Amino acid sequence: MNGPVIERSRVIAAPAATIFDLLADPAAHARLDGSGTVKAAVGNPKRLEMGSRFAMEMRLGLPYRITNEVVEFEEGRRIAWRHFGGHIWRYVLEPEGDSTKVTETFDGSTSRAPWLLRIMGVERKHPAAIEATLAHLDEIAREKS
Repeated sequence: MNGPVIERSRVIAAPAATIFDLLADPAAHARLDGSGTVKAAVGNPKRLEMGSRFAMEMRLGLPYRITNEVVEFEEGRRIAWRHFGGHIWRYVLEPEGDSTKVTETFDGSTSRAPWLLRIMGVERKHPAAIEATLAHLDEIAREKS
């Protein structure tokens, strides 16, 4: 049984390069996060690239640290990472004139424990969290452009 795939898009009035730079900077992730679980980057590279490993301080009930690995990377267009659970967080950027369509996907189809994702309620919780992340990304990217 595959885990859920949840996807949302938003057009952001900022260049793809500006948006991608935020996504490729682990230090920016806590500000971008719409779920409230990402708290801080821990001793990471300044900019992610294919194969980069980066750790984040998290809190979901209790605090914990998780290490992710970048598994998809196309400069200015696509970046995705996963941790030991196997599911993937992916961002795809499509320039549209002076704006960029950003699609964020939680891809649970690669999860090692899809049953756990269902128990955790990701299908119920993640759509709103993704929409909030895209709203944060919109606000921060427009400030930078």
